[in-house]
Amino acid sequence: MIDAFSRHGAHFASTTRWGGVSTAPYGELNLGGAVGDSPESVLQNRFLAARELGLDPADVVWMNQVHGAEVAVVAERQGPGTAPTVDAVVTDRPLALAVLTADCTPVLLADPAAGVVGAAHAGRPGLAAGVVPAVLVAMRALGARPERTVAAVGPAVCGRCYEVPEAMRAEVAALVPAAHAETSWGTPALDVPAGVAAQLAEAGVQDVVRSSVCTLESPDHYSYRREQRTGRLASYVWLGPSHS
Repeated sequence: MIDAFSRHGAHFASTTRWGGVSTAPYGELNLGGAVGDSPESVLQNRFLAARELGLDPADVVWMNQVHGAEVAVVAERQGPGTAPTVDAVVTDRPLALAVLTADCTPVLLADPAAGVVGAAHAGRPGLAAGVVPAVLVAMRALGARPERTVAAVGPAVCGRCYEVPEAMRAEVAALVPAAHAETSWGTPALDVPAGVAAQLAEAGVQDVVRSSVCTLESPDHYSYRREQRTGRLASYVWLGPSHS
């Protein structure tokens, strides 16, 4: 099962945990290759998700995500084992970009007029390090403009659930004030999706679609904070025809 929408020729999609072949604790549609699941199951799940979206699996670009702010410019299809070790990718080629998450915030970006798309993995460290501004800078270098860019902020743990120590909240909020939050039970928290939205607005991106899904609260989504040993969702962005 995949949630998807299109706007101005740009396509955005995020998976749920259902519809794949993985078994517990990764059941069913685990798309993460570094969580202990069978490589064969992950490969089959990636094929199933791509097929549902009308994509060629070979056209999907993945990352080895490390909670940083480095950006890779992708100019061609990936070969086996060639995923860049970064937390954001951009391209002006007919490729789909994917982000893996299980509570972190997937950020998907597209300027259809320029033919440029970008994707970022924004966890707490990436938000503080500036991965979202960095991916927008990389997109601009390829001809994208923020005022034409459509952004999707995908499923992630919400500010009412993401409890952190007070010192950590203060450290991140000093850099991204919009991320300051409080849990529903009254303790310090961070709202990473709100921080991402604020960074997008500050960069001039006006068209932002935010998911209403909190991964920790939703049984249909993977959540590392809830389950620890679990699978990964994928969020995709691409341009061109959609057959989903």
